Amino acid sequence: MRKYLRVVDTNRATKWQRLANFIIDRIIFSFSFFIIGSLGVIVDTILGIQYFTELFSNFAGINRALDILITAILYFLYTFLLEYFTKGRTIGKYITGTKVITTDGQIPTTYEFFIRNISRLVPFDILSFLGENGWHDSWSDTRVVNIKNYEAERQAKSEIESIGVKEIA
Repeated sequence: MRKYLRVVDTNRATKWQRLANFIIDRIIFSFSFFIIGSLGVIVDTILGIQYFTELFSNFAGINRALDILITAILYFLYTFLLEYFTKGRTIGKYITGTKVITTDGQIPTTYEFFIRNISRLVPFDILSFLGENGWHDSWSDTRVVNIKNYEAERQAKSEIESIGVKEIA
């Protein structure tokens, strides 16, 4: 049942919020590689070994296609795990006040989160936002909404629907 479809659609995040989510999450994702690399160098220095230094050197030597594939898989894991464990939010979405929900206003299932995030591996998915919805939203029946506005309108709709309903003590 698509009870809250209109409420979801009228409170969708703007394209600018979506772009900000993408940029913020990419920066944090990239920064995490810097932190991991730095920690590896520190561990190598403290222990007097070259394990992490050699490991990172090996990764630096891989071909471009493999690098893109590994990065895409890691980014999938970043977005999937964050959205799954926070029930629809990445760090970028926390900062912009947005959240992923289904088209009927529910928290997405594990399957919907999976489809939404694996769809990001499709080349040019980012360009799909030039239309109405991004492919990863359309294919997973999810939307990104301005959470504050969405919750306020949903609450108001719920209160209006409960007018005249007799409460049993």
